[in-house]
Amino acid sequence: MAKITPKDLLKKSSKVIDLDDVDISKYNFSIEDLDDEKSKSHALLKKILDSSSACQVSDAYSSVSGRSGVIDGLKPMNDNKVYGKIFTAKTNADDWGTSLMAMDNAEEGEVLFIYSYGKPASVWGELASTCAGEKGIAGTVLYGWARDMDALVDLDYPVFALDYLPNAGKPLGLGEINVDLEIDDDIIKPGDFVFGDQNGVVVIPKELFHETMVATFNVKVKESHIIKELKEGRLLSEIIGLNR
Repeated sequence: MAKITPKDLLKKSSKVIDLDDVDISKYNFSIEDLDDEKSKSHALLKKILDSSSACQVSDAYSSVSGRSGVIDGLKPMNDNKVYGKIFTAKTNADDWGTSLMAMDNAEEGEVLFIYSYGKPASVWGELASTCAGEKGIAGTVLYGWARDMDALVDLDYPVFALDYLPNAGKPLGLGEINVDLEIDDDIIKPGDFVFGDQNGVVVIPKELFHETMVATFNVKVKESHIIKELKEGRLLSEIIGLNR
């Protein structure tokens, strides 16, 4: 059977692609492939990510590293999915100006990851989302608080946060951008990969990106086989070899 090429992948929906026909060993994924349409890996990488969930990416990363990659507490503020290279910022929650600094310095296609601390206050809302979307930023992940939920839920711009509240501080711009972030036991670095959807947010270190993408592909292959067997009448416990 002929192998499916990257161009073929773009022409077909994920529902009709037989993943067994893709020779994953011929691909070497990097985060830069996401924005490089000339890359051999671009089309397949986009196809894998567009059809994957945070659950699958987390399972894949766990198989590679023994860690989940999940940043506890983060949840979607709307129905949009996001993935891409991280641009970081760190600020006191009373300073939403640092969020604008991050936005101004991030590249098109990057995802802002903003860590705010101190007394709860919003560092992101409707105006920032609109501006970031116009600039081509892929989305915003806040380890902190958002606001303007009446607008955010309808915007075509992904926002993830710990929660939402109405109050905000001032545009001081006293925080840091493009720095490492330490959240509990996780170290999030500029250039790492983030994936967020309705299930939550997963961060993958850039040095483990290729292995995790290959593992994500394999997770999808395995799950497609299981679904096929379930539709043929087999029990899930039987398929996975659960001994009762």
